Amino acid sequence: MSAENDLESAPEAGQFEGFERPDGSVGVRNAVLVLPSVICSHVVADRIADAVPEAVSTPHGHGCAQIGSDNDQTRRTFLGLGSNPNVAGTVVVGLGCEVLQSEDVAARLAERDVPVRELSIQGVGGTDECVEEGVRHVRDLRRVARETARTRAHLGDLTVGVVSSDLDDSTVGEADPLVGRLVEAVVEAGGRVVVAGNERLTAHPDAARAAAATDAVADAMDALFARHRGYPAKATRVAAEASGMAFEDATRSWGGLPVNEVVDYGDRVTVDSGVAVLDAPSRFEEAATGLAAAGAQLVVHVTADGIPAGHPVVPVVKVSGDAATVDALAEDIDVDARRVDGATFRERLLAVADGAPSRAERHGLTQFAITRVGPSM
Repeated sequence: MSAENDLESAPEAGQFEGFERPDGSVGVRNAVLVLPSVICSHVVADRIADAVPEAVSTPHGHGCAQIGSDNDQTRRTFLGLGSNPNVAGTVVVGLGCEVLQSEDVAARLAERDVPVRELSIQGVGGTDECVEEGVRHVRDLRRVARETARTRAHLGDLTVGVVSSDLDDSTVGEADPLVGRLVEAVVEAGGRVVVAGNERLTAHPDAARAAAATDAVADAMDALFARHRGYPAKATRVAAEASGMAFEDATRSWGGLPVNEVVDYGDRVTVDSGVAVLDAPSRFEEAATGLAAAGAQLVVHVTADGIPAGHPVVPVVKVSGDAATVDALAEDIDVDARRVDGATFRERLLAVADGAPSRAERHGLTQFAITRVGPSM
């Protein structure tokens, strides 16, 4: 079945039913997050989440032997993920001897009014004991989740994450312009859009700075460029292709709108409405994690290659304009950009916000990664 013929309708035009959070945000999912604070506890976190329906985990290779900016960035990302609107509560699972302690992460989440529980493998006496106690914590938070009020919301209540992970002809010509029209619609409705893809910025610093809505945003752009000049060089295909085309062509998925905020990786977007750019690469799994930490309730992913994976915390809507990819991966692509107009795309997005599974969710496919500033020890 083709992607465009599998569009579930939202309950009412422009609306969806979400989960009301204490900070006033609206979640489009109501999961309990089992968050390992260190690589050494991620298998236990996975086992805990697997034991309880509607729990998710985020396996990763971080939290130990990281220093400086990398350690700070990992902490920020954990806090952003744990307080994402799609998360009803978080269970932080540590080992006990790591640099980034589970107790610290849990305490900082509690300061954000997130329902949170914490435990460590060493603290409770071993792997089996940690799984058993962790499952009890998740079930406790599931009761909290079931009591969460449902609320009617609309397009303007969304923070939509966008990542376009390539600059192929079909992406620039078909998929990115379609996503750009969605970005314009979300902002016009009063919502926020966070876009990843710092390679597009660093390839065109003058044009990127000119896109800033205010002098303060332009200064934040300059700070981003300075950071990247100090980072280890990372040669990527997107960076090379972005430098060979105009800024306007490389950023068509952004809707041509001014940039209202520059967000550091792991930080939460703060602008009330408009477009924010996230200091994240175009690599899907790293971008999606940064967008989720920034507060996006869902992510739109443009892929000419047909990368099928989603993300544990946010539903991912796959968009492709590549004919061969859509034909070969019809059940993995949500939107064929060649055949779907802007209104139909918005309805698809709102249907996913209302609870209809995206293709990646339906298949249970997730990837999770946190971008690194430099090498770990």
